[in-house]
Amino acid sequence: MRVFNWLWRAALFFVLFAFALNNQHVVELRWFFGHQWRAPMVYVVLIVFTLGCATGVLAMLPSWWRHRRGARQREMLLPDPVSPEPSNSTPSSSGSSNAAAAAEGLTSLPFPPDMPAPRKPAR
Repeated sequence: MRVFNWLWRAALFFVLFAFALNNQHVVELRWFFGHQWRAPMVYVVLIVFTLGCATGVLAMLPSWWRHRRGARQREMLLPDPVSPEPSNSTPSSSGSSNAAAAAEGLTSLPFPPDMPAPRKPAR
């Protein structure tokens, strides 16, 4: 599947690259009151694309902020987690860090804390 993904990206890159090579001629944009701007077509398309992306992000900001504020409020409404009672067993020497964390009432993670969580659950 990754190969198809990279093939798709390469094909898209080459199509856009060919588009840029075929549209190197200078275009003239006529603004209001007789103002004109001359630039290569590739630059005009790139600027319009960038402005469109920026407009889309700015249009989405209020919605993102509203969802983020709602998530923060829901998180504050959650009850405090209850720590498990410490076990009476003695920690072994081989897993002293996990056993010590368990003895302190902390839960051990299925993966090290300095590594990202796996994307898919193990089968």
